[in-house]
Amino acid sequence: MKLAVVGVTGMVGSAILKVLEEKKFEFDELIPVASASSVGKKIICNKKEYSVVSLEEGLGMKPDIAIFSAGKTVSLEWAPKFAKSGTFVIDNSSAWRMDNTVKLVVPEVNIALLEETDKIIANPNCSTIQLVVVLWPLHKKYGLKRVVVSTYQSVTGSGFKGFTQLMEERNGTIAANPAYPHKIDLNCIPHGGAFLENGYTEEEMKLVHESRKILGIQDLKLTSTVVRVPVTGGHSESVNIEFNKNINLSEIKNILASSAGIIVQDNPEDFEYPMPMNSENRNETFVGRVRLDESVENAINLWIVADNLRKGAATNAVQIAEYISDNFI
Repeated sequence: MKLAVVGVTGMVGSAILKVLEEKKFEFDELIPVASASSVGKKIICNKKEYSVVSLEEGLGMKPDIAIFSAGKTVSLEWAPKFAKSGTFVIDNSSAWRMDNTVKLVVPEVNIALLEETDKIIANPNCSTIQLVVVLWPLHKKYGLKRVVVSTYQSVTGSGFKGFTQLMEERNGTIAANPAYPHKIDLNCIPHGGAFLENGYTEEEMKLVHESRKILGIQDLKLTSTVVRVPVTGGHSESVNIEFNKNINLSEIKNILASSAGIIVQDNPEDFEYPMPMNSENRNETFVGRVRLDESVENAINLWIVADNLRKGAATNAVQIAEYISDNFI
């Protein structure tokens, strides 16, 4: 089985290699692919050295699965070419997420929708993934009525550029190639992606539209605010959820604790709650601060944290690859 990783030298590409190793994902041949400037570079996976090849070379090697993490422009051009050659493409960019012909997949929610004819599969936005992992089991029990989300997003969500800006500022220098329009160290920036005509940003509307598509609730009332914060371990979300049915707080905690991919950390008396510094390099979604919203009936507040490079990108993609390998190859 031939597995290609496109964008292998980037932050998410590196995380994909680590997840493949940890999960002991079985392949016969790894094809590391990146831009022309990275061709010939060496990468290590499972203690074996590989040379990075170009997109053209990678396509010619006819991989069975290709995990793309090279941006929207590359995906729009190259994903159809790989798919036409018979490759299952799992795409981490925003290129295909809202395409009606492409499945948008979070394994804990809707992996069963995949069919052998699905040659391009979209990986959702990192913030969306950790949100729907938590919303789905609660929706099945109580029915979602309205969701209000505020995110506190790691600079690693902006790749090496965002991480470098924070580190340069933290070292007392002015960022040479900043990812953000303002200083990020010791600051919060309520801005993710371009601003749209409705006053929301692209990142905020991704949360709305992608969550509706994944959950299969096209009229879900969901609103969001995206904030970039000076941390590196993962994305955090403050979420208010209103339900259609009567709820029980203990039952909610039990549902979350027994759901795949979720770890509940909710002992405030011992100062235990999810934090990005503890989610780094973890594949799970962490939930805490679960409490009733005393201002409205049948509503709760909770706090969600996940490593955006892992469950928010690499881990989710590898989980999809595992399903494809087990069922279609």
